[in-house]
Amino acid sequence: MEEVRLTRRDAIVALMGTGAAAALASALASCGRKDDRALPFDGGLVVPDEALGHRLRTDDLFARPAVRTEKVGTAILGGGISGLSAAWALARAGDADFRLYELESAPGGTALSGANDVSRFPWAAHYVPVPAYPNPAMEALLSEIGALTGRDEDGDPVFAEEMLCREPEERIFHGLTWQAGLYPRAGASPADLNQFARFEAAMASFAALRDGRGRRAFSVPTRRSSDDADLLALDRMTMREWMVEKGFDSKRLFWFAEYGCRDDFAGSLDETSAWAGIHYYAARMAGEGPDEEPAPFLTWPEGNGRLVAHLAKSAAGRLVPGALVFDVVPRTSPGGAVAIRYLDAGTNEVVAVEARDAVLALPKYVAGRVLAPWRERPPGFLRSMGYAPWIVANLTLSGRPRERGFPMAWDNVLYESKSLGYVVATHQTGPRSGRDHGPTVLTWYHAFAGEEPKAAREKLFGMTWEEIASAILADLTKAHPDLPPLVTRIDVARWGHAMLRPAPGFLSSEARRLPDEPLGGVRFAHADTGLPLFEDAQDAGVRAAESILRERGRSPVRS
Repeated sequence: MEEVRLTRRDAIVALMGTGAAAALASALASCGRKDDRALPFDGGLVVPDEALGHRLRTDDLFARPAVRTEKVGTAILGGGISGLSAAWALARAGDADFRLYELESAPGGTALSGANDVSRFPWAAHYVPVPAYPNPAMEALLSEIGALTGRDEDGDPVFAEEMLCREPEERIFHGLTWQAGLYPRAGASPADLNQFARFEAAMASFAALRDGRGRRAFSVPTRRSSDDADLLALDRMTMREWMVEKGFDSKRLFWFAEYGCRDDFAGSLDETSAWAGIHYYAARMAGEGPDEEPAPFLTWPEGNGRLVAHLAKSAAGRLVPGALVFDVVPRTSPGGAVAIRYLDAGTNEVVAVEARDAVLALPKYVAGRVLAPWRERPPGFLRSMGYAPWIVANLTLSGRPRERGFPMAWDNVLYESKSLGYVVATHQTGPRSGRDHGPTVLTWYHAFAGEEPKAAREKLFGMTWEEIASAILADLTKAHPDLPPLVTRIDVARWGHAMLRPAPGFLSSEARRLPDEPLGGVRFAHADTGLPLFEDAQDAGVRAAESILRERGRSPVRS
C-alpha cells in the first residue's frame, strides 16, 4: 500500500484549524513566498530526549547485568522541581550524602530553560505567583534568589520590583485588534459583562471561604485546601457543568474559563474537574476579604529556569545526568537497602545503586513501570492519571511586528485560538534597557486540550519540525501578518506527558492517594500528588526530604 503523507497545510489544519492555514498562506504571499516552499529560517526539535525515555518500554533492560554498584545515603530519582527541591532541603540541613539521578542532560523537568544571542527563554513553566499566604519553603527559596527582599511593618513579604511582572502584563487579540487584559470586553453585551462580573465575584467568594477549621477552601500547595464534603463534591462534576448549574451561558465567559483550564491543566471545560477549575482562580488571591486581588507574578527572561538554576546548586557534584532509572525495589528489612538500577546513557551500561532511602520524584506514568510493587498491581491502577501533551516553541525575531491596538505585553493571547499564545522573554529586561524594541524571543504554547492524550501524542510525534513551525506561524500571523520575515529561528520542544489533567474524580482517586506514606524506604514526591503547579512539586520534594531527615534524627532547616 502506498504511504500517505500529510501536506504541510493538512498538518496546520490538524493542529490549528482551517483559518490558521489561510492566514499563513496570505502572510507568505504578501512577502513573495508560497506555503509549500521550505521555511526561510533555521530551527529544530530540542528537549526532551523522548528516545531515551522510551527505552523504558522498548528495551529489555532487566535482562542486562549491572557493571558496578554505587552506594549512597539517599537516591533522588528524577530531577524535576520535586527532585531538586528534595536535594535543596537535604543540603540546607547539612546532609550531603545523596545523589540525584536525572534522565535528561540537565535537571529542571518542565521548568527547563535555554538561551541564545538575543535572550534567555523558558522551555515551559515561566512564572510563579508570589505566595498569597504563608508558605515557608517557597518564601525561603524566593529569599535565596533575591526575589523576597524583606518584610514590611506588618510582617508581610516585600518582593524585588525587577522580578515582579511589569506592565503591560496581559493582552488579548480579538476581532482585528489587541485589547488589554484576558477578557474580550470590546463588543461584549451588557449580559456578557454582567456574567463576567458574577463569575469574578464567585471566584472571590471561593477565595475568601474558610472551613470550620479555618482552612482556605482552595489553597497552594493543594494539600492545604479544605477537605469539607461540600467542596470535594465539586470534584464530581466538570467545570462546564458547574458553570451551567450556576446559570452562566456567555460564549465569552466560557472561552475565558476554558483558557484558564487549558493554561494550567491542558484540559477543556468538559475535561477539567470543577474543583480544579475553581482552584485556578481562587487559590492565588491575596488578602482575607471579599475584595481579594490575584497575587502578582514573579517572572524572569528564562522563566522558572531561574529557580531551577538555584535549586540545582544544591546537587552540584551529586547530579547523575543521562540516568534512565528502570527498577526500584523497596527495602524489605529495617537494615536493608533500596535496590535501584539505571541505564547510563553515556556508556549504555546498567548500574546498580544501594540506597538507605530513596525519593521517587518521577511522574506516576513512569513510576508505575519502575517501582517493583506497582508493576505487579492489576492493570488500570494508574488509569485515572491522564497526562496531556504540549508543544512549546521559542521564536527568535530580528525585530518586533507592527501592532494593532494595545501594545505588546508579557502574556499575549489570541481569542478562540487553539494555542495559548505567547510570552515575551525580553519583557522583564525593559524598559530601562531599551528591550521593548528590536530583537526578541517569543515563547509560544500549545496544549492538546479536548483530545485524548494518547492520540494527541501520536499526532504530536508524527509531525515534523517544519510542520509544527508552519502551524505556529499560521497561528500568529492572524494577529501579526508581517511576522514571517522577522523570524530567524524557531526551536520546538515536544512534551509528550507535559502535565497531569485533573479530570472529575481526581481528588478521590486511588492513584493520587497512594503515595502519602513511605514504602520500604521509598518516599514519593512529584507534582501529580496534587495539581501540576511549582508549589505542589516543591512541597512534595521538601516533605519527602524532611521525612528522611526526621527518621535519621536530624532537624530540617526551617525559615
